Amino acid sequence: MNIVVLDGHTLNPGDNSWTAVKALGELVVHERTDPVDVVARAASADVLLTNKTALSASDIAQLPRLKFISLLATGFNVVDVAAARERDIPVSNVPVYGTDTVAQYVFASILHSVHDIGRHDAAIRQGKWGASQDFSFWLTPLRELSGATLGVVGFGRIGRRTAEIAKAFGMRVLAHDVACSNAPQWPGFRWCDLDELFSESDFVTLHCPLTKTNGEFVNRSLLGKMKPEAILVNAARGALIHEADLADALNSGKIAGAVLDVVSREPIDDDNPLLHAKNCVLTPHMAWAALQARQRLMATTAENIEAFLRGQPINLVN
Repeated sequence: MNIVVLDGHTLNPGDNSWTAVKALGELVVHERTDPVDVVARAASADVLLTNKTALSASDIAQLPRLKFISLLATGFNVVDVAAARERDIPVSNVPVYGTDTVAQYVFASILHSVHDIGRHDAAIRQGKWGASQDFSFWLTPLRELSGATLGVVGFGRIGRRTAEIAKAFGMRVLAHDVACSNAPQWPGFRWCDLDELFSESDFVTLHCPLTKTNGEFVNRSLLGKMKPEAILVNAARGALIHEADLADALNSGKIAGAVLDVVSREPIDDDNPLLHAKNCVLTPHMAWAALQARQRLMATTAENIEAFLRGQPINLVN
């Protein structure tokens, strides 16, 4: 059984062993794979692992030996799952590995937006505190989270975990999801439509998958409904946001800020308008990448392959 990894570097840059996967077959790990090299590198694979390297219908059609695809991630939009299904190739993902670390990132983003500790530290080192006539000063508005409203778009595992943290801070939670079920029994929790969520929330965080129908749904219209002091956080998929519209909203002061771990094209293009937008904090798609989360991802990937080899595949997305 030949196992080929197309882009293994982000999962294991040196601190997360492939041992559990290697025990299941002949393993070849490519750190990164250009699109033009996908077919050549995957030609010998019975099992193919990919994180963000795309597998198109054309690629799949040129891989007659391929029997199973396992994503080194939760999102599966990089694989043409319909084409795989037509070939009777199961596609599995890793649905539960980054719940805590991504929710933690969201609140790191929110806390940054209400305290901006780094900016104040820099001001001290520039001599501004030493030169101050007062024992205390602040450069940005300071806000309490207790009593504020968090809007969660996509109420799956990560969205719910983020909402639980919000509740611990004393926040009210509004949620929108395609399936409004199992509502938490918390005071102040409410399902609502997107217009209401964006207009009433002090902070909006995105946790929905990218589909064929929701690309750039966060656009000028929705952004225009937000409070001028509101903050947008996105640790889901960059293409959920119309980036030019968001840049306009930030530059014009229609919203107070954004913290984004993802953009529409990654690595980010030099001409992405968010690079120069006011009050926009960007991080390099790192919310998922705590070591403990990557270790869980590796372990579940091995379980996915083992289950396929037993003839009982798990975590199927097609």
